Amino acid sequence: MFKSEQIQLGISACLMGEKVRFDSGHKRSHFCVEELGKHVKYQAFCPEVAVGMPVPRPTIRQIRKQDMIHVARPDGSGDVTEAMQAYGKKVAAKMQHLSGYVFCAKSPSCGMERVKVYHENGSGSESVGVGVFAAEVMRANPLMPCEESGRLNDAIIRENFVMRVFTYHKWQCLVETGLTKGKIIQFHSQHKYLLMAHSLKAYKELGQLLAQADFDVQTTASLYIAGLMAGLKNKATRRSHTNTLQHLQGYFKKELNKWQKAELSEQIRDYRNGLVPLLAPLTLLKHYLLAHPKAYLQSQVYLDPYPADLKLRYAY
Repeated sequence: MFKSEQIQLGISACLMGEKVRFDSGHKRSHFCVEELGKHVKYQAFCPEVAVGMPVPRPTIRQIRKQDMIHVARPDGSGDVTEAMQAYGKKVAAKMQHLSGYVFCAKSPSCGMERVKVYHENGSGSESVGVGVFAAEVMRANPLMPCEESGRLNDAIIRENFVMRVFTYHKWQCLVETGLTKGKIIQFHSQHKYLLMAHSLKAYKELGQLLAQADFDVQTTASLYIAGLMAGLKNKATRRSHTNTLQHLQGYFKKELNKWQKAELSEQIRDYRNGLVPLLAPLTLLKHYLLAHPKAYLQSQVYLDPYPADLKLRYAY
């Protein structure tokens, strides 16, 4: 059961529809506001307004000067680099309550990647930068899932981001209750097949980490969540989902008759070959789980990693 009303995400204010852009406009994200917004609360930031820039205002860009990146107007005036870095450090240090962040793509302040960096002599630009504010947020919160608005138009990237947000939120809730060895092991047990679908390597390594007879809770917890979030960042594929589905299928080998086994195998095979979406074999597995309850499988986050009304698994 999701405590989604408690999930808080950071977001660029313009993506919420706030008219804070240089031209008094916005870049309202339908997905963030209308769809994901049903399940999360947002804390909006506009670093450009926060450092005193007016609305409307002259455009700013990243300019490389003697191997240093500056944020200023195209002619180099109105440099706000230091002010924006200071603001970024200040607010980034107070984001431990956030479970994710959505940045405005390509912005010199908020772009997560591929921000244009212009040459001082005016001889062109390269899309190699990171927004000054975004860089501070990500540096201070390396585990927090971050994505930018443009990339969320990709269905697989969108699904992966939301899945990581809900997973990270569950971990944050666990930490608030006080970590113990048993709680960490139980958390891992519930997320094993979700992790398997994204990174078999991380699945094995984290299993070995928690298999140690006597581990220090805090040290192991830090290593575990870092490994989990890194593993989940990998995009799942039809091949990796198929492997996971086949593992789940194995739990019903004694309960299903030969026709039911054949039907489930066919659904998984059709999914692997791209003939049906992931929901097809998952729905059948859930049907058999209702008919033949298994507490371990029912606890698996893989079956329902986020609210179904987000319709994110249609991408697979």
